[in-house]
This record gives sequence, C-alpha cells and structure tokens, in this order.
Amino acid sequence: MEHDATVEGVGVGVSEEGGGTPVVLLRAREEIVPIFVSKDQAQSMQLAMAGEPFERPLTHDLLVEMVTEFGAAIDRVRIDDLADGTFYGKIDAEQYTDDRRKDMVFDARPSDAIAISLRVDCPVVVTGDVIDEAGRPPEQFDQGGSDSEDLGL
Repeated sequence: MEHDATVEGVGVGVSEEGGGTPVVLLRAREEIVPIFVSKDQAQSMQLAMAGEPFERPLTHDLLVEMVTEFGAAIDRVRIDDLADGTFYGKIDAEQYTDDRRKDMVFDARPSDAIAISLRVDCPVVVTGDVIDEAGRPPEQFDQGGSDSEDLGL
C-alpha cells in the first residue's frame, strides 16, 4: 500500500558517517521517514522549497525543462523500497504523442525524485513497507532552527 508523503524539511542528522549529514524528512502515515542525501541534493531541495532560482539551471531544473519540452509530464514520485539501508525510488511520467498517452516509469535515487517533485509540485508517495522499516515518531526529530543555516548553504 502507498501513502501520500510531504517533505517536512531538509536539515542535518547523524548517519553512519557521523554528524552533519544532510537529511530530507518525509512525513507519511503520521511518521517521519529520514533519508540521508548529499549536500548538493539538499541544496537543490532547499532552493526548490524556497522558490529561489539558482544563477544557472541545476540538473533537476534542466531535467524538468527537457521533460516538458518533449511533451511529457511528471505525475508522481515513489519511494518504494529499502534494502540494506539504501532507499529506492521511481518517477512516474506520461507523454502524449499523436493523441495517445504513453506511461513511463524511471528508476531514480529518492533524493533526485524528491528534488524533482518539489519543482513540479507532484505527489510523493511512500510504500507501507518502507514506512514500517524506516519511519520514526515525529517527536524523535528536533526541527528547530533554520535548515539552510544548519547546512551552511
């Protein structure tokens, strides 16, 4: 079963590599699913959430522009698996040619999928199995302070 998710924020957390690791927090089924990301991915997500354009198109902006130019649209992104501590995602898209709809599914890193979803304002869904394995109660997370200051962006 899939559950709608919202991006609660981007901040820093403690991973196996130590403290100060960027993390995106998804809220799904009244739980928080933390997904560790790179600093570049975190910055891309923060810029999209703030609606701030970068001086040059970032990779996610370029991809969205290309998809649109090819007559396609991104319908939703999914975080659909978690294996050995690695999250997996998909991007569901559609394209119309000659009045016919073609559905497409692309394998994606969850960080890329989420960064793209923030740009096109499409739904993010997380499977119940992923939430069962990685979901945490919201009170486990201190979300105070400015996310961009925490990341030094």
